[in-house]
Amino acid sequence: MAVSSNTVASPAALDNILPPLENGDRLTRVEFERRYDAMPHLKKAELIEGVVHVPSPVSYRQHGSQHAHLISWLGQYTAHTPGVGVGDNTSVRLDLDNEPQPDALLLIDPACGGQTRLSVDGFIEGAPELVAEVASSSVSYDLHAKLHVYRRNGVREYLVWRVREQAIDWFVLQAGQYATMPVDANGRLRSEAFAGLWLDPAALVRGDLATVLAVGQQGIANPEHAAFVTRLHPPTAAP
Repeated sequence: MAVSSNTVASPAALDNILPPLENGDRLTRVEFERRYDAMPHLKKAELIEGVVHVPSPVSYRQHGSQHAHLISWLGQYTAHTPGVGVGDNTSVRLDLDNEPQPDALLLIDPACGGQTRLSVDGFIEGAPELVAEVASSSVSYDLHAKLHVYRRNGVREYLVWRVREQAIDWFVLQAGQYATMPVDANGRLRSEAFAGLWLDPAALVRGDLATVLAVGQQGIANPEHAAFVTRLHPPTAAP
């Protein structure tokens, strides 16, 4: 039997329709995930201090290319560092009011002493050791609300690429506050949480991926990196 197109949904049916996520919504993390899960077409949404943020579409020149270069650099490191994982646009359950979806992250496997854990449904819970974001500029919420959320939850290192200003900020958690990591004598940044993770920030901002990866390989070849891998995987004692 044909159904009239003028059929009106019952009040009970209307009650079961979830509202879409919208910028500025104030939700619990549970309700945020429920609505996000009901919107499979939505690729990115974040809950920051209980407020929903749905970013606008991003361009290749202002975000996509930079994002890919970050992932290439971090992927190179993880390829040579067993016990370390990389994530791309992965939601992170930090606390009851915050579930960001950072552009990139590095974490130490919990079995190797990392500070995150995986939930039964496969989500990261807790603070990754390193988070990286591509931001339009210094006025972005990446350098304000999200920075404070990452600091408060114990993200050890936070890297922000300010695209319009052609600058890299790499923050290190020290005594509960973020301090800016200084470049070394060669103009490089060296992670404290991940030995051997080296970055040439000038090469990164000018799009010179070959130099970024060459410097990254130098860090991986450094003895400190080998010692770090050994710490993650201590030799077993002989029986």
